[in-house]
Amino acid sequence: MAKVILTCGKLGCGKTTYGKRLCAERGAVLLSADELMLALFGQDAGEKHDEYLEKVKAWLLGKSLEVVSLGLDAVLDWGLWTKAERDAVRSFYAAHAVPCEIHYVEIGEAVRRQRIDERNQAILSGSAQDYYVDEGLASKLDRLFEPPEPAEVDVWVTQTK
Repeated sequence: MAKVILTCGKLGCGKTTYGKRLCAERGAVLLSADELMLALFGQDAGEKHDEYLEKVKAWLLGKSLEVVSLGLDAVLDWGLWTKAERDAVRSFYAAHAVPCEIHYVEIGEAVRRQRIDERNQAILSGSAQDYYVDEGLASKLDRLFEPPEPAEVDVWVTQTK
């Protein structure tokens, strides 16, 4: 039976790269909140960002059910930064009798910061479409992240570079 794989991890840890790799290996479909948000609003969602993001996530949950009903795995790429969000998503899939796994992606802090810097440079040069993350935003987002307990994680992925 097809399933949903949910990526969890801090900003810049490699969730999207990992998700893309899973999709290539499994013939799965990547459903990315950032990709959809950027396509719809670019860098300009402003004060409505969080409101729009919740709507995008709800749409992606529904779309993931559609993908799984076609017999394909879906990889949801949006971070699952809080325990409450992880619990809610697991409950959603349980209510729909859809198997899901949480894959936690972690990486050393120095490498993560380097990745964020490299991504920012790619955005500034026009070679990448992603969110620009300055130090203030990075600090804010780091404070919001609640690392999962081992019992919450189905697959623990440690990135080294």
